[in-house]
Amino acid sequence: MATRLQLARPRIKGFFDESGTKVFRLKELSQVFDEQREGWKLAHRTSRSEFVKDLCQHGELRILKFAFPFRPETRYVWGDVPLLAVLATLKTRGYFCHYTALVLHGLTEQNPKTIYLNDEQTPKPPPSGEMEQLAIDRAFAGKQRTTTNRVEHGGNTIVILNGMNTGNAGVETRSFDLEGRAVELPVAGAERALIDATVRADYCGGVGEVLKAYELAGALEPGVSINRLAALLKKIGYRYPYHQSIGFYLERSGAFKPELIERFRSKFDFEFDFYLGYRMGKTEYVPRWKLHVPAGF
Repeated sequence: MATRLQLARPRIKGFFDESGTKVFRLKELSQVFDEQREGWKLAHRTSRSEFVKDLCQHGELRILKFAFPFRPETRYVWGDVPLLAVLATLKTRGYFCHYTALVLHGLTEQNPKTIYLNDEQTPKPPPSGEMEQLAIDRAFAGKQRTTTNRVEHGGNTIVILNGMNTGNAGVETRSFDLEGRAVELPVAGAERALIDATVRADYCGGVGEVLKAYELAGALEPGVSINRLAALLKKIGYRYPYHQSIGFYLERSGAFKPELIERFRSKFDFEFDFYLGYRMGKTEYVPRWKLHVPAGF
């Protein structure tokens, strides 16, 4: 004789097929079970674990485990859901950034296998003391720090960053075509993506890939706004003068009008010498932007 759970399978499947939510935490899936069990006429002895097991064996539920070293995450996914849509649920205020944002905006011709999600830190007091040239020189002579909070999954490397708090400045939620379907994703907007790429080129394939992103940005529709980029950079308030690197990329890309670049340049001070990247080895100096760049770049 069929059990009540077996008899309820068509109704349960119909519920999840019609539900707007396809990705669940265990707590959310348990809530569905508690709220619907009477309507599905499940036996009182049916446990949540039995319910989940049956959905996996006879339904379309998949259990995806992400064994991050700092905080492992598990998601319960109904049906065929694009990976980015699943990852978007990992952090409440998280958003896709760096190389992943470049991909989503069409600012790279590469197909990287690393996915970046930023979960910004809580606000912290600004560093004390004045910026000094020696401190800049020392910092950029070394290797750029990279996070170890990453996990391998299905041929991809998934990285969760804890960037400085910006109040998610320049972040937007947009619809993207993923695997033939429209999916809403939180992502660094085009201007924010270019800033992030400039600040952390190692998370975007290196300075050559960042320059390519600026070249492609000139053809975006709607286009990248240099005024919006400058305003966003000032709002974020980096301690280092990244405007010198951004100005160089804008000019070197050849994708933006000279008068717009001059307008950008006029909004900032040029007090220090700066560096396009970390530990670049042999460099050349660009006086106009007071910037050290890789030799031959």
